[in-house]
This record gives sequence, C-alpha cells and structure tokens, in this order.
Amino acid sequence: MAQAILGGLIAQKTSPGDFCVVEPMPETRAAIAKLGVNACALLTTDLIDCEAIVLAVKPQMMSMAISPLKGTLTSQVVISIAAGIDTASLALWLGGDTTPYENVIRTMPNTPALIRAGITGLYAANGVGVEGRRIAESLLSAVGKTLWFDDESMLDAVTAVSGSGPAYVFYFIEALEEAALELGFNSDAARVFATQTFLGGAQLAASTSESPGVLRARVTSKNGTTERAIETFEAHALKRAFINGVKAACIRSRELGRELGAVSAGSIDVVKGSH
Repeated sequence: MAQAILGGLIAQKTSPGDFCVVEPMPETRAAIAKLGVNACALLTTDLIDCEAIVLAVKPQMMSMAISPLKGTLTSQVVISIAAGIDTASLALWLGGDTTPYENVIRTMPNTPALIRAGITGLYAANGVGVEGRRIAESLLSAVGKTLWFDDESMLDAVTAVSGSGPAYVFYFIEALEEAALELGFNSDAARVFATQTFLGGAQLAASTSESPGVLRARVTSKNGTTERAIETFEAHALKRAFINGVKAACIRSRELGRELGAVSAGSIDVVKGSH
C-alpha cells in the first residue's frame, strides 16, 4: 500500500526526493528504490525531520514497529493505514511517558489504490489540526477517493466494507468464472466475460444516481433468465449471507483493536516532504 501511495504521488509530479521509506525487507526496499525514493533498512532520528509519517504496518506488528518513535515526535502528523488499531493506542505508543501524542490520523485505504482507483476512509484524533488533515488528504487522494468520518468506530465498518471489499468482488468474479466454465466457456473466455461483466456493471452503477436495486430490476424481466437466477440466489439466502459476512469482518476489525496491545516487530514507512 505504501508503494501504491508513493506511485500515485509521483504520478502527480511530486518529486521522489520528498520521501523516505523505512523497510526491512531487501526485495521491497529495492522495488521502492527503483521509484527514485530513498529506502532505508532502519529508522534513524534524522528521518523524522518531516511533515508526515505514514505507518504502513501490519496491525500485529504496529506496537513494536513504532517503538523507536516513542517520545521523539513534535509536530509531525502520523497517518496509520493499519486495520483495527485505534488512535488512542497509537497516541499512547508514540507519546512520552506521561503525554500521549495526539497528532494521529487513522485511515483505511483499499487495494484498488494500486491502480489509483481506491477509496479511503479517514478519522482524525482531536489533536490534529487543519494542516494535518490537508496532508493526509493529499497523500490518500493520490490513489483514489477519500471520505472523512467524525466517529472513529466507523473505520471498523470502512474496513469491512471497502478495506476487505475487493476480496468480495474477486470472490464473486471467481464464482461467475467457474459458472462460465461449467457452462462450456474456455478458461480465457470465462475470465474475460466474468471480469468485464463486473467492471461494466460497477461503472454503470457509478455513472448514475439510480440505486443498484433499480438497475437490477431493469435487467430482470418477468419469467426471464435473470429472474430465475435471482430466485435461486434468494432461495439460498445469498444476500443475507453476504451482509452477515461483511458484519463479521467489522466485528473482527474491532477485535483486532482490542487484542493488539503488545505485538511483535514490523516496518515503518515514513513519508516526508511538502505533500
């Protein structure tokens, strides 16, 4: 995800020299360096002379990964893209012995950011000012749409709906592709028809103010083929099962926030500069 954000910013003509990334994995470090970005194996104190620090760290690794930053920050806005970890935990882990560091923004982008077609939910802790919000907005809007939330708990819902959402799309593309194969398509044709159907349907839904339900009804002729398919889906409670799955993902995001008070090592992606 950090590479996607960097790629989006560089595509917008931001200089690669405005960024530095801390990444312990040599292969990933080499890939980042190819973008013209300074990539380091270890976090050093000179790297925190920046406007913003982006924590592109797995939630299980967050506490240990950011421990070198504890008590060292002054005005930098810290932007987390880790699922489940709330701003209160980040503030405690980053702050001094008695004072939490509250210039923290929690975000949840999704993997279509890789093609600059993502969507990101954002929440700012009370200590974040207008400039911190502007910086976060400029970073995440480089890879897609953004939307701010006033209630931090909604970031768990964002994780369930859009953070995990691409996997749901891939799951149903996979199912449609398998159905096409069983109906006699060859593998190449099955892939093209399945992916293009989802792509075209999503673009059509995005291009109109009409609800998906109205669009679906227009395709569903009385006693026709689509109606038969929808009836079969409803007979198996497919829609309710899907909704329940999304709710389960939201519950899991909240569980992660409760579970990960003390975790093991990871990496920190540091974004510095004027953007």
